[in-house]
Amino acid sequence: MPHPFFRPERLFVQKGLTVVAQQFASDNYAGICPEVWDVMQQANEGSVPAYGDDEWTNRASDSFRTLFGTRCEVFFAFNGTAANSLALAALCQSYNSVICSSFAHVETDECGAPEFFSNGSKLLVARTDRAKLYPEDIRALATCRSDIHYPKPKVVTITQPTETGEVYSLEEIRAIADTCRELGLRFHMDGARFANACAALGCSPAEMTWQAGVDVLCFGGTKNGMAVGEAILFFDPALAEGFDYRCKQAGQLASKMRFISAPWIGLLETGAWLRNGRHGNTCASRLAERVKALPGLALMFPTQANAVFLKAPEHVLDGLRKRGWRFYTFIGGGARFMFAWDADHERVAQLAADIEALAA
Repeated sequence: MPHPFFRPERLFVQKGLTVVAQQFASDNYAGICPEVWDVMQQANEGSVPAYGDDEWTNRASDSFRTLFGTRCEVFFAFNGTAANSLALAALCQSYNSVICSSFAHVETDECGAPEFFSNGSKLLVARTDRAKLYPEDIRALATCRSDIHYPKPKVVTITQPTETGEVYSLEEIRAIADTCRELGLRFHMDGARFANACAALGCSPAEMTWQAGVDVLCFGGTKNGMAVGEAILFFDPALAEGFDYRCKQAGQLASKMRFISAPWIGLLETGAWLRNGRHGNTCASRLAERVKALPGLALMFPTQANAVFLKAPEHVLDGLRKRGWRFYTFIGGGARFMFAWDADHERVAQLAADIEALAA
């Protein structure tokens, strides 16, 4: 029997209203990929224990351990801000500090959440205009003072890929890890677009994380084809002590946890996580190739993952807006275009054609 409030005509109207041209302002615009949707439907059957004490959550955790080839501790959060902030808080005391790039997501886009959840741990921002963090930046901040009046450095965090779409190489990650070990620091990776980085480097998840010296990873699911959800992986189980309580206290323990954890099964066990990342990267590369040589235009940063940053005259940007295109200009004033798992090649070509026409 249909739900008493179900109206076929209402469903038709709603579908009509949601048919809009695809935009590339953010990879958060994308919907749920089929592999995730399928497992969510399976998880919706029957009565299932609450708060993560269920087969779906256990299976998802084991899927991560299989993918990474190690016995990591796995936790699930609703979003990236909570995942990053709680992970950093677990590694710090309130008198500690976290070293990061001036472009790091924890610095620019998380509204002080890392400081809030750690009860005051300070972000120490590298004094450079680069999106990447380098060993010399870390050493400068970690060794400039050792007196009790300075927040004691404890953690280094990097965003992979960076907010400008650049990807740390395995050699760069290992160099950071070596510096962390030398200085007695922990190493955290914000992997909101972790799949895109793996696809770009052609490496395994293990090679880019624990084998390279990363202690904790926040693996992004939302930008990889899920509706909501991030995973926090502790490669040293001792660092995860009490983290379940921290998640509960922060409002991140879902009562129906299977709907946060089960989607990961759809991503990981089918390989969709990597296909989705590779597709977004390919679309970004196609746009970059078509526009990089246009007169008066320039790529602001190398296109290494699923982002294209375009420096263009104001009349070009205005023209794109008038043609219905959405994009952000919060990094350096140029237009940012992001490509998700569902980016349509024809729509990407249409964007490129509009940029070409306006540049001409």
